[in-house]
Amino acid sequence: MTKALISVTGLDTTGIIASVATKLSEMNINILDITQTILDGYFTMMMVVDLDGANLGFDEINQRLQPVREAMNMTIHMQRMDIFDAMHRI
Repeated sequence: MTKALISVTGLDTTGIIASVATKLSEMNINILDITQTILDGYFTMMMVVDLDGANLGFDEINQRLQPVREAMNMTIHMQRMDIFDAMHRI
């Protein structure tokens, strides 16, 4: 299974989770785990997703998230989970 960690941050507004989840669903990306919180008006979400069903490369998936970034005025960062794990083992 090819996993990625997606972080979403920015000012809290209605529809953030729905917008990100809808875009991922359109690419056939399954959300495996999700956590979110709001700190003093700032929205923060972390998701672990399964990329295997997407049939798209990592860079293409990241590019397809761009309209959500722009529409919601959010920072969305996607990182390969294997690289994330390796960085935190060192």
